[in-house]
Amino acid sequence: MKFDVNLSILFTELPLLERPAAAAKAGFDAVELWWPFDGPVPEQRELDRLQRAIEDAGVRLAGLNFDAGDMAAGDRGLLSRPDGSARFRANIDVAVGLAGALGCRVLNALYGNRVPGEPAQAQRELALSNLSLAARAAAGIGATVVVEAINSHENPHYPIWSSAAAFEVIDEAGAPNLAFLADLYHLHRMGEDVIALIDTHSARFGHVQIADDPGRGQPGTGAMPYKQIFERLEAVGYRGHVGLEYRPVGASAESFAWRNG
Repeated sequence: MKFDVNLSILFTELPLLERPAAAAKAGFDAVELWWPFDGPVPEQRELDRLQRAIEDAGVRLAGLNFDAGDMAAGDRGLLSRPDGSARFRANIDVAVGLAGALGCRVLNALYGNRVPGEPAQAQRELALSNLSLAARAAAGIGATVVVEAINSHENPHYPIWSSAAAFEVIDEAGAPNLAFLADLYHLHRMGEDVIALIDTHSARFGHVQIADDPGRGQPGTGAMPYKQIFERLEAVGYRGHVGLEYRPVGASAESFAWRNG
């Protein structure tokens, strides 16, 4: 099983540009990131600095989010938002360019929260249009765009709460390089049988992310059967990275002992 570290939630004790080296020191050869800049089109020197930090650390970028808005303030993507669509579109070529320069072949496009007073169908149509644009751009570097379901307990305004809902969006958009981001923490939090999901739909997975439920800590801090989960992913032939997207209990560097279990 290949693991990568999400540097937007792990090693946050360190400045961003020091995190790739910290991941390498902890024994990882790959990392992933939420969009790490304040806006959709950062200055080229900011992009260059991040690229150098990743390359100098000797790790690869396994996954990158498109700009999803102000995540700390509660934004959860821009695909479907009339007030965020222009920002998303401005970010497409920038994110794809950074991914391409670093050999990253998975880009995550978060759907976006519901907008009060905006018809759900209008948001849906906008999301599909933006998703198609992102997929077309990503195809130019041989990349897959993934769509994620996240739990409604922590994200009550995000309408894609289940694997079935994510599959519907992917199918409606219809691009061949769209796939599902199976964040097993969010799915388990919503009551899905993640073992059954792996057995029946792993062919649709473009990426997998993990944390334990409850608490969103590292495997072993909650009740999810991660030994069995990893065995099933291996058995069905999943060959992508599994992204560690958990909040470490204690220091990040000390949160990986479960890998030796």
